[in-house]
Amino acid sequence: MPFLRTLTPDLQPATTAGVVQEVSPWDIALCVTGTFISCENALVIAVLFYTPTLRAPMFILIGSLAVSDLLAGLGLILNFIFTYLIDDSVESVTLLSVGLLISAFSASVFNILAITVDRYLSLYNALTYHTERTVTFTYMMVVFIWVTCVTLGLLPALGWNCLKDSSTCSICRPVTKNNAVALAVTFLLVFALMMQLYLQICKIALRHAQQIAVQHQFMAISTTKGVSTLSAILCAFGVCWLPFAMYSIVADSSYPMIYTYATVLPATCCSVINPVIYAFRNPDIQKSLWMACCGCVPSNLSLRPRTSSDV
Repeated sequence: MPFLRTLTPDLQPATTAGVVQEVSPWDIALCVTGTFISCENALVIAVLFYTPTLRAPMFILIGSLAVSDLLAGLGLILNFIFTYLIDDSVESVTLLSVGLLISAFSASVFNILAITVDRYLSLYNALTYHTERTVTFTYMMVVFIWVTCVTLGLLPALGWNCLKDSSTCSICRPVTKNNAVALAVTFLLVFALMMQLYLQICKIALRHAQQIAVQHQFMAISTTKGVSTLSAILCAFGVCWLPFAMYSIVADSSYPMIYTYATVLPATCCSVINPVIYAFRNPDIQKSLWMACCGCVPSNLSLRPRTSSDV
């Protein structure tokens, strides 16, 4: 939610003729990050769209995550354009930028939570998962996520903004302090739920490994690697988003803008990491990428189909 150049009224960019506005290196970094995010996730969406075999519930969730991250990247680019090429003192422009970024990043976080829940259910209900977890149910969950996140993005346009009272602004104008705190607390609850789910996933995986005595050595190594991967995923998510969430709770528009930039940039990097964690590590998506790029699949690429329980 880096609507940074509109943090305070006195920091609005000059739009009068003959005035040259200095471009902030932070804004350039965010725009470059947004461009990379857009390209990366557009590739994931293209692979999923043009590969008919990638229609399982897991890939629907991955596709929804890629769409949200793509919109987040485009939002960062538009924010740069609105700041330096368009008069962003116009309320409609500011509210459009804010709404897109809130909706996209909120959807990204909730889609990651949905993928985590999907992985947990695939282990907890391993025998009935494929019969209970239908494509229709997954689409309904994705629709619910997007309706919720679009509603959150519309709140500033519906009056939950500080355009008329700058004293109520959060670190991201025109989002109010109360709205920003509510979003940050929601993220912390999501993060706590993800930690609990990943802990349960680790417990189930370890219990399954212990039950297979014949493959004890192999499973021990495999499970240890899986637990390490889960820890890395959770740590990456926390490192990216926790600083911004905590800073949103304690700070407001009177704080130096440099601190906001320093916490927003890592948060946007989460959308850079997501395709690597949830898409490019998937063997089925890797096969599709190889087929699209060179028309062949490397012999060392695993032929085992990826399941939702995989890390």
